[in-house]
Amino acid sequence: MRIAVTGSATGIGAEACRLLKERGDIVIGFDVAETSVNVDSFHKVDLSDPAAIAAVLASVEGRFDALLNIAGVPPRPGNEALVLAVNFIGLRAFTMGLMSKLNNSSSIVNMASRAGMAWRDNIDQVKALMGLSPDVSLEEFCRHHEINHVRAYNLSKEAVIVWSMAQTESLVPRNIRLNTVSPSGVETKILDDFKDAFGRDRVEQNTKRVGRLVNPDEAAKAAVFLASPESSWIKGIDLGIDGGAVAMNTSDALGLKEFTSTL
Repeated sequence: MRIAVTGSATGIGAEACRLLKERGDIVIGFDVAETSVNVDSFHKVDLSDPAAIAAVLASVEGRFDALLNIAGVPPRPGNEALVLAVNFIGLRAFTMGLMSKLNNSSSIVNMASRAGMAWRDNIDQVKALMGLSPDVSLEEFCRHHEINHVRAYNLSKEAVIVWSMAQTESLVPRNIRLNTVSPSGVETKILDDFKDAFGRDRVEQNTKRVGRLVNPDEAAKAAVFLASPESSWIKGIDLGIDGGAVAMNTSDALGLKEFTSTL
């Protein structure tokens, strides 16, 4: 298989490239940071720049059997517009721009996050972002909706989940599958950014309950599986990689503790 991977230089993206190469795939990497590790060719691109996305896609030759959208930026004070630009707007533009080069029966995997799981509660704002006019800047959008860097990260991942789900039926004629992967806290170099944004005590408490953080290769393995023929009839799902955190929290909310058994 010939597979495009964004965010190929670090973290989950780098692990996905390693796994794909071990499997014998041809890997074409895309990232703002350059790398030659576990890629057959590499294209530098800034996903916050629509012109850069269009230019790099125009320069890429050949066809693809899968696309793994793993590139993303963490929440940092003052970077709310950048977070939305890269994590959702850029992801969407890259995906749509590569569509004509994706083979029929190919797979698209978008990296979301457990931070996006409240999309149902925020659907109006998610729709507003998805339908944002090009004439309105992301800075203006954030000001209007009073969005800070933390909310921007959550919103970007909510939008990835909802937009990906919304494409499912339209891709049926070409049998292209589109799924999302939503890890909880991942042990990467940007973990401190998430601790600062969401609160160190909260992150550490959640981590303690499930036992540990997500390893980058665990999230990458999920993405690689969804890109593979082994997942051929899985379409439109959001696959959680969280050590059972959502199940535990849902059980708490539903008062299911009395039904817990010691196995």
